[in-house]
Amino acid sequence: MSFHISLAAGHSYTAGALDSDRMTELHEILYFSQLAPDQPTDVVGQIVARARARNAREEITGLLVFDGMRFCQHFEGPRRNVLRLMERIEADPRHVQMRVVYEGELLQRRYHAFDLGLAQVDDSEDIAVVQQFDGPEALARFMALRPRLDI
Repeated sequence: MSFHISLAAGHSYTAGALDSDRMTELHEILYFSQLAPDQPTDVVGQIVARARARNAREEITGLLVFDGMRFCQHFEGPRRNVLRLMERIEADPRHVQMRVVYEGELLQRRYHAFDLGLAQVDDSEDIAVVQQFDGPEALARFMALRPRLDI
């Protein structure tokens, strides 16, 4: 179903076709959270195993960094699927203190080799530094950190 709206100055908008195109465009999110206090650290392996299967079906790719206490995840895919995934993550009781630091459109994928890469880091300083920023600066600092991760 679509409908047409005429706007001032000869502009128009046709809902339906444009909305469905917008929902399939690439979208990315970078967020931070902490492992809930009642969760053991080995739950991260369970999270990743389930996420890899679902992400493959939903055309989502990305990277999860875990320092033993904090999560930092950057993921991408069709906008609709990315937003649904973010809703599931926000509702997951294994995460607390969630904060999205970057969200936006993406012209091309950054991750081609895996549905969900996992990097476990011993030095939490790198994540702590990136976590201090928001918006494009947070994304730029995370992307600069990627080459140093063992993925």
